[in-house]
Amino acid sequence: MKFLLVFDFDHTIVDENSDTWIVKCAPGAKLPDEIKKSYQKGHWTEYMGRVFRYLGDNGIREEEMKRTMTAIPFTAGMKDLLDFICKHKDFFDCIIISDSNAIFIDWILKAANVSQLFDEVFTNPATFDGCGYLTVQNCHVHDCAKCPVNLCKKKVLEEFLDHHVTPRMKYSQIIYIGDGGNDLCPVLCLKKDDVVMPRRGYTLESMILSLNVPVQASVVLWSSGIDILDYLELLIKG
Repeated sequence: MKFLLVFDFDHTIVDENSDTWIVKCAPGAKLPDEIKKSYQKGHWTEYMGRVFRYLGDNGIREEEMKRTMTAIPFTAGMKDLLDFICKHKDFFDCIIISDSNAIFIDWILKAANVSQLFDEVFTNPATFDGCGYLTVQNCHVHDCAKCPVNLCKKKVLEEFLDHHVTPRMKYSQIIYIGDGGNDLCPVLCLKKDDVVMPRRGYTLESMILSLNVPVQASVVLWSSGIDILDYLELLIKG
């Protein structure tokens, strides 16, 4: 029996929003008002496409973007947590479900030498086109009315479990670690033996507290990666 660790990325593994961090590359480290005002709720990926076009139009290319992104700070204690998981990988499968993009996450994890820890990363696909512009696509198609058009984390988690859980291989517990509003949907599908770990003081915590019907999973708050590490240490000691 193994535990499945499901991580969000922004404001969970890293202590920033990777999509807004890239704006440091822009002229004057800011975006024009017409781009900032163009965001429509639920259409973040389309908005980021306009941001990336603006960066490309201003000569920002892969090398500079990579240098900027790999300087993003990890959340306090998170590298200690990832080192701990790496040493005890026999107990854990680890996946990331994120509304960032594949290139940013790959750069950041590889720069920190932790990419091998994660069994799969589910996020918005991204590539550099022939002109050197970064382009991003929606993660998938879904029909969940609660989630942004590009990503329903519940659907991703359920499809992952459908492919990986068999009568011979079941996770003894799913532990979901996140912070944001788009983490609520997958949390609602967790069972009573599972655990949701919302970051203290962030949106997911307040959303869980305000639910009319409580989540089935146990709720364990965290402020740093060390809090999560301490919980996992107790878990594997049984």
